[in-house]
Amino acid sequence: MSKVYDLEDRTLKFAKDVYAFVKKLPKTISNIETQKQLVRSAGSVGANYIEANESLGKKDFQMRIRISRKEAKESRYWLRLVEAADGDVVELERLIQESTELMKIFGAILQKSIDK
Repeated sequence: MSKVYDLEDRTLKFAKDVYAFVKKLPKTISNIETQKQLVRSAGSVGANYIEANESLGKKDFQMRIRISRKEAKESRYWLRLVEAADGDVVELERLIQESTELMKIFGAILQKSIDK
């Protein structure tokens, strides 16, 4: 039986929360494109973290963690673009904060893996 990691649950919750948030946004042409990008990047954060946990070696692990950090940063970018749209501002700020925290977590994981 494989070990369950809290960060896997946290990244899954982040993706689900982003999906729920996106469903509430107005369906304008610009929003639709932004929403597609946001959904992809938010889901990719956790998917790459899972891949990191199943990595073939240290370099593979570090690459996957870098991708998770990059996808969290990209999610934050798309969320900031959504900021101008009418939506739940409190939820938007919470999601931006969560993406920032995930970036920092993955950055710390990466740094610790390099220092070893």
